[in-house]
Amino acid sequence: MDAILAIARFVVNEILSVPAYMVGLITAVGLIALRRSVGQVVGGGIKAVLGFLLIGAGAGLVTAALEPLGTMIQGAAGAQGVVPTNEAIVAIAQQQFGAQVAWIMIAGFALSLVLARFTPLRYVFLTGHHTLFMATLLTMVLATTGLPAAAAVALGALLLAVVMVSLPALAQPWTRAVGGDGKIAIGHFGTLGYVAAGATGQLVGRGSRSTEDMKLPEGLRFLRDSMVATALSMVVIYVAVALLYWARQGTAAALEMFPPAEGVDPTVGHFVMASVMEGLQFGIGVAVILYGVRTILGELVPAFQGIAERVVPGAVPALDAPIVFPFAQNAVLVGFLASFVGGLATLAFMAWVVNPVFGLALILPGLVPHFFTGGAAGVYGNATGGRRGAVAGAFVNGVIITVLPALLLGVLGTFGEANTTFGDADFGWFGIAVGYSFRAGDAAGVVLSLLVAAALFAAAVLVQRKAVLGGWDPAARHKEALERRKAEGERKKGSPE
Repeated sequence: MDAILAIARFVVNEILSVPAYMVGLITAVGLIALRRSVGQVVGGGIKAVLGFLLIGAGAGLVTAALEPLGTMIQGAAGAQGVVPTNEAIVAIAQQQFGAQVAWIMIAGFALSLVLARFTPLRYVFLTGHHTLFMATLLTMVLATTGLPAAAAVALGALLLAVVMVSLPALAQPWTRAVGGDGKIAIGHFGTLGYVAAGATGQLVGRGSRSTEDMKLPEGLRFLRDSMVATALSMVVIYVAVALLYWARQGTAAALEMFPPAEGVDPTVGHFVMASVMEGLQFGIGVAVILYGVRTILGELVPAFQGIAERVVPGAVPALDAPIVFPFAQNAVLVGFLASFVGGLATLAFMAWVVNPVFGLALILPGLVPHFFTGGAAGVYGNATGGRRGAVAGAFVNGVIITVLPALLLGVLGTFGEANTTFGDADFGWFGIAVGYSFRAGDAAGVVLSLLVAAALFAAAVLVQRKAVLGGWDPAARHKEALERRKAEGERKKGSPE
């Protein structure tokens, strides 16, 4: 038994939880199905792995640049509360429930492939670390019940499989409006925020020009380069926050933020210039992410033709949130900032109104979830509502990922007392739905949680058949309004004065 558990843990921790390996293997399988040569299979698989490693390297740069910024924001604002960090809460839970998480993840992934093969939901969820996160969440929620371990694993695996094939389908009409012609799907558990952003864009942004069409004065043309615009924007934000932190916390605290090289005396000048460098590092991280996305799409999409033909007919790869970034690069930065503002506004409301009445935890805006989910929400909002859609849609995402983590803490048992929790939208609503199902008792909880999964699956099948296969475009009215606006502008230019 110990050997089996060791093997399961190895497969989960060293292969399935590493998206690069998963995508490389899937790409190789697809190329084999296409009967490519050995060299093409090996080269394509390695290139797909390298593409994902590039995304990871860029994400690491972004995360490293955001960490001191988050610390300075807390110091400047004087806020205290729970910081949602998926990796932190998962690491805590793994110490107690590592084996159960492993079994739920392996069985859930296998069941998701069965569902993709024999149901209309032909989505293969390839974001391995998010699969691990959701398996951990379900383990933590089910650990608060009286279910035997085997029953908890079976139920958790089934719930995991359902969300892995259902959520990409629910978001697919909006993902197709973003770009990719339906050849890719979103495989990231921030789906509620992306759909909400797309729907918000439909409501508020009809006819609004795209974030990618921003007209700049001649002297600011250099800002049309997304890497330059992103880096410069973050430098301005970083320096402004650094100066506020210095004013609030004092010189001693400021000098401790960025220790200089050994033998160099710390100065305020070093503190400011270190802030500038962190902003530039953020811009580099985003550029690396975009290059990695382009690299992996060049290999993965053709490989999936082979999988579609042989293994899962019509399979669509469901990939991590940055996969949509290249479709509207300006919207990523707009979405990040709007989502963060939404989180701050919601935090203020909860601190002044909700917390005194209901005692809910205060969720501090985590810059990492706001960048990745907020950036993606900005892309979705822009697709259906242009600039107004990007701002409003990402703002709504910021509200969602500030409220749901606070409610989720109530179903995590003793883990609810940790100073961190899950940060993305789908962890919140799905964990709450499953957790509160068991408030009616273990037997009733199993039935209710299965009903939740059945309702989610049925909704996904309906959307797949009626909207995805039916060709519904949520951005159609927005595009028509833009065409009318363009035609009216051309008529005005051509009319005599």
